[in-house]
Amino acid sequence: MDAVILALNCGSSSLKYAVFDPERRVREGKIERIGVPGGHETHAHAVHEALDTLGDVQLQAVGHRLVHGGPVHHAPSRIDADLVGSLRSVVRFAPLHLPPALSAIDAVAARFPQLPQVACFDTDFHWNMPDVARRLPIPAELEAMGVRRYGFHGLSYESVVQAAPDLGRAVIAHLGNGASMCAVREGRSIDTTMSFTPSGGLMMGTRTGDLDPGVLIFLMSERGYGAREIERLVDRESGLLGVSGATSDMRALLASQDPQARLAVEMFCQVARKFVGALAAALGGIESLVFTGGIGEHSAEVRERICAGLEHLGMQLDGARNARSEPTISRGPCAVRVVAADEERIIARHTSRLVGP
Repeated sequence: MDAVILALNCGSSSLKYAVFDPERRVREGKIERIGVPGGHETHAHAVHEALDTLGDVQLQAVGHRLVHGGPVHHAPSRIDADLVGSLRSVVRFAPLHLPPALSAIDAVAARFPQLPQVACFDTDFHWNMPDVARRLPIPAELEAMGVRRYGFHGLSYESVVQAAPDLGRAVIAHLGNGASMCAVREGRSIDTTMSFTPSGGLMMGTRTGDLDPGVLIFLMSERGYGAREIERLVDRESGLLGVSGATSDMRALLASQDPQARLAVEMFCQVARKFVGALAAALGGIESLVFTGGIGEHSAEVRERICAGLEHLGMQLDGARNARSEPTISRGPCAVRVVAADEERIIARHTSRLVGP
């Protein structure tokens, strides 16, 4: 094998990895339950397990997904001590997601000190959004501190755009435990639902999505909530889990007859439906709606519920095609499509380009 690239995709409690040679995926795996009882203690331990599975594969480089690079870093970059130090200084922008990725970088460096590593940022796909989308309605001095809309799931959106370049004016819905949407015109992001952090926008598995700031002020005043309690509420205790009172697993909720479980699913779909309409307005019309991510790719029922009521935008699902999760699941003027996200392939491509032959 030549130009062999290992792509590492760290989630807050998981690690996905894949080996490419150079475009052909030759090996892949996923390690879950990191940092929870019964699982690996840290992402570094999980990375060492992934490296152990590779045997005698001779790697040319390792690429990493980084959710956030703060206000400065966004383009794919060779990792060196200066970049790592700079990323440690912006952990406050993504305290759930950056530490695992930095742990993975350290683990690879400890095992293979001379092996090139590349950072690929989720925020890069959205970096050149128009100011009207990037700017938050806050004073300029706060915007100067880096408080703005960054957008996330960029590597997923990039993979969809590369796999399906004929989308026209499109809304891409990355629906999983984390969920967001992006308005794309001519392959470029013009607006997106996640904002300063990955907590905003759509209702998610355990995250609130957009939430009236007055709720947080009320909780600070009435319940004495501080930053830690607010972070736990908006990131870990809400969304599908909070409404259902039982689980963040969409499959379990769809199978349940419990009224709160059914309400959680309906709220998830209602919020998603509203954002499709909002982003279609930002685009000045819509020619494609694309579902990707774990829920988007695999749940025909969720896709059907989100599209119900969007007929005025030209969406007419074909029930049989939707049930089979075919690449195109519509028969109306607006194409509704299912495209598998492949963040690891995008990481490998950027890494291969930067490290050279």
